[in-house]
Amino acid sequence: MLANRRNGTLYVGVTTDVVKRVWKHKNDLVDSFTNRYGVHQLVWFELHDRLETALAREKALKAWRRAWKVTLIERTNPTWHDLYPEIL
Repeated sequence: MLANRRNGTLYVGVTTDVVKRVWKHKNDLVDSFTNRYGVHQLVWFELHDRLETALAREKALKAWRRAWKVTLIERTNPTWHDLYPEIL
């Protein structure tokens, strides 16, 4: 999950290479929602063994209420710091 700031705009996505995908978002190489709204901070993520599982989880998260997503983020990242440097 990416955000533009604490309690800001959220983006939920799935990828097979989180480091590469976040780097593209951070450098505005993806002409998308994240580019338009400056959503560049990795604030939460989870890993899955199978793409099918990851896609199902993405679909479920996109259906969640915003408050549930905020709670999910704040359980492990209460300050909403950018996790990208930690996964490099």
